[in-house]
Amino acid sequence: MNYAGLGRRFIALFIDFIVFNILFFPMTRLVKGVWIMSNEEHLWDQGWFITDPMCLTFLAVMVLYFILLEGIFGATIGKKLTGIKVVQANGQKPNMKQAIIRNILRIVDALPVLNILGVALIATSPEKARFGDRVAGTRVIVSA
Repeated sequence: MNYAGLGRRFIALFIDFIVFNILFFPMTRLVKGVWIMSNEEHLWDQGWFITDPMCLTFLAVMVLYFILLEGIFGATIGKKLTGIKVVQANGQKPNMKQAIIRNILRIVDALPVLNILGVALIATSPEKARFGDRVAGTRVIVSA
């Protein structure tokens, strides 16, 4: 298998976040009447917690986006556009349980900040597998 490296994976994630922004900012404008939320409304100046129901909804949508698209199709929009996909370690399409595990464990891969653990594991692994992939039994490969 031809495992996908950091470059393609980063570009795929970047594309996925562009998709989220295309949806999030206009929706925020329609619902809240502003393009960017204020500190007072979200209590961002008091800590790292997101308290706005709309932001929490979009966070849930983002998590479901990755889980459902990878569990059903093996790829998000970003992965599809960059020619990569998620597979089981044996090369077969991942199942929904594996998609849930690998995406929930993004929290661990993000430690300590900026996905440093995930980046280090991908860079040093022969299979270019982050922690979530290792636990879920999945890999990200270049599509044939």
